[in-house]
Amino acid sequence: MRDILFAAADIWMIAVGLICGVKVIRGQHNYLIGLEWIIMGVSGSNFLVYGVTKAGPDSLTHHIAFFLDAFSRSIGFTLILVLGLLVVTHRYKPTLRVEVGAFSLAAVLGFVLSEFADEIGTPGKVFFLITALATSGFLSYFAWRLREIGERAHAVWLLGATALNVVVASIYDFWRIPGDDADHTRFYILALFTWGLAMLVIYRAYAAFAAHDKRVGAGPDPVTPAPGIEIA
Repeated sequence: MRDILFAAADIWMIAVGLICGVKVIRGQHNYLIGLEWIIMGVSGSNFLVYGVTKAGPDSLTHHIAFFLDAFSRSIGFTLILVLGLLVVTHRYKPTLRVEVGAFSLAAVLGFVLSEFADEIGTPGKVFFLITALATSGFLSYFAWRLREIGERAHAVWLLGATALNVVVASIYDFWRIPGDDADHTRFYILALFTWGLAMLVIYRAYAAFAAHDKRVGAGPDPVTPAPGIEIA
């Protein structure tokens, strides 16, 4: 049953990341959020292969999993996400240099924090927690802004997903769920479900904020969403 729940949670995250990532790029031209969502989806796909095949710590999928995990936990689902949300909250227009620089920094930190995790030790784990908490603070601000423009339902969903993400980030490297196995299956079921939920909620909240900006004539010129799979 644990393996089934793990696969279901992972497939959920993969689907949300890939579908919403493509939609936010095609519909809003936001490459910061869109590419990070796609990277999360690719990371989930690799992690699914790693889990199903029971690959060992010396396998390629293991190294890719740790790299992509560090990529998103350090800069991707933190700084890059915040920069992407600033597009609707502060009419920010990131340049190509900023976008390339942000993803390049994430790649460098992802490599260092994954390949030298044992050497870095606790400071690396604390860094991941601090970035997660700082991002959660901005997401709480984003929820407040959503409430201010009348999108209370999106604000509530965002606060709920953010709270779950804080729980996951807090126990990731510091606490084992009681009764969990050596592969941390229970934890990853919770984490994968939470990350998928967070991506979906943020995507929908972003779209609502962008629609508000369009109505009031603020922010960058919106692009009509391309037809595709709709996620309710």
